[in-house]
Amino acid sequence: MTPLFTPTTTAWLLAFAALLAIVRLVYRHLRAGPAQRSHAARIAVLLVAQPVCAALLYFALWPPTVPGRAGTLVVATSGAQRAKATAGDALVALPEAPQWSDVERVPDLATALRRHPGTQRVRVIGDGLDARDLDAANGVAVEFTPSPLPRGVLELHSPGRIAAGDEFNVGGRVGGVANGAAELLDPARRRVDRTTLARDGRFDLSATARGEGSATFRLRVLDAGQRVIEEIDVPLLVETPVPPRVLLLAGAPGPEVKYLRRWLEDAGLPSQAQVAVGGGVQLGDAPVAINAGTLARFDVAVIDERAWSSMGEAQRGDLDAAVRDGLGLLVRVTGALSAHERARLRALGFAFDGGRDSTPVRLPATARDDAAERARLGPGSQDAPRSREEPPPELPVLARRDATVRASYGVPLLRDADGAPLATWRAHGRGRVGVWLVTDSFRLVLVGRDDRHAQMWSGAFATLARARPQTAFDIDRDAWEGQRMSLCGVQEGARVIAPGAREHGLVRDPAARGCAAFWPRSAGWHRLRSGDREQAFFVRARDAAPALKAQATREATLRLAASSSGATPASGALQAPRRPGARWPWWLGWLVASAALWWFERSRVGRRLSAV
Repeated sequence: MTPLFTPTTTAWLLAFAALLAIVRLVYRHLRAGPAQRSHAARIAVLLVAQPVCAALLYFALWPPTVPGRAGTLVVATSGAQRAKATAGDALVALPEAPQWSDVERVPDLATALRRHPGTQRVRVIGDGLDARDLDAANGVAVEFTPSPLPRGVLELHSPGRIAAGDEFNVGGRVGGVANGAAELLDPARRRVDRTTLARDGRFDLSATARGEGSATFRLRVLDAGQRVIEEIDVPLLVETPVPPRVLLLAGAPGPEVKYLRRWLEDAGLPSQAQVAVGGGVQLGDAPVAINAGTLARFDVAVIDERAWSSMGEAQRGDLDAAVRDGLGLLVRVTGALSAHERARLRALGFAFDGGRDSTPVRLPATARDDAAERARLGPGSQDAPRSREEPPPELPVLARRDATVRASYGVPLLRDADGAPLATWRAHGRGRVGVWLVTDSFRLVLVGRDDRHAQMWSGAFATLARARPQTAFDIDRDAWEGQRMSLCGVQEGARVIAPGAREHGLVRDPAARGCAAFWPRSAGWHRLRSGDREQAFFVRARDAAPALKAQATREATLRLAASSSGATPASGALQAPRRPGARWPWWLGWLVASAALWWFERSRVGRRLSAV
């Protein structure tokens, strides 16, 4: 029900009363005779005093508002411990917070700020704010009092997308586990790697992905008593990218070239091989001219020093221009280099010393046990099956040129067991150039360690090959069921196909071009479809990896608190609520003015004597 007397009605009534008083004074003044009229100054004082008294009475009844003091909004999140709100503060609980019966529950932080207008400071207790509430905290100062982290995996680093057959690393940090261990299981739940946790809980594991498609590895954490503390999924998207096109040039045939060609064929890499046998005769594929047009069709060229020396100046010039334009070049040093060949290497940024003889070398051994090595090697082929009980073959002793290669801004491409570089690469224009010193990597295949042979060469080609444009979507790596995630690089009409073939639309982000938000309703592998492109991504279950989720939430809230320190509300942000000011000064002013007016009306000040 609307009250009878509001500030507006009160103002109109007082204005009407002051107007009546002014009319009455003017009427009496004009009605009196000239000899009985008061002086003009007296009339002016009386006329001014009427609205002054009315205004003082209005502000005594409705005093002007003054800015109020905004209290702190205490926000309880997941894992929060009960906190007492001080005077002027308000305590609210988000949906994931513990169930406290006497605490106001809100669906999100934005709702809490609307229910408590004027909030200038937010104190978050618990694990922190989810992605749903981070944007709502803009314009207010945020304090964060985190709760203790649960025991388990706090950090997890793994590649989201790799090529089939590539080796990948899984690293991270475990909290609350002393003298523990970490194991990596493949999708068949076979252990492929194991390591002990460092003092700070960090670990580093590796594995190889074979088949194409979405694969879910498993990370297992064990305590000192070998009891399982936690198991979490490690999603991996194994793709078959466009293979690099390889140009293989050799000055003489040999087993190294033979097994390298065989590996290229088995790996599905299109290649063009030309092997000179003397007298102008070449083996391999149909010969092609080495010129700018030919080199533009390849992504990486592998050349030994003899084939390099047999090139003409025009061919070497075209090769150098192709490398500067993006072609990868790997120079295999299999013998002593002449002075001219060393000068050509210097022109590419490499200083080559020694290299007249060969020296034995061993590749670094892994810390994996036999079970992990057998899982990596796989069952073998139909012609050469591998037994699960047979120990993995030992790595053979290889040979390398006893040379020292120095390069400005050079990066080791391969190391031996002592850490000495066996291959080095550096940038050359938009391409990359590498120098390879190992001369008999084929021995790895002969002893049954074709996995290490493939690992060596695939790593070299992946590093040196011509770069290709990325076509993948930008998708949040860590996503949980029911939590907002960001999908970028999508077009209008993009859809997400959830497990069970259910399709979901996306909410476009007007502030970020090409980005959209998605709230997954189920866990597992999803597919993002935009136009003619499609990409899979993984969503964890709501209660999966609690320590990892708590750490990610904590870091996001800490960044928000650091960026909001000393922040002032932006234009249009909620301001502190205004409250009525003190009434007594206005009442005192009205009382003094009314008493003075009453006395002045009855005094003889300003009256004419004849009017007495």
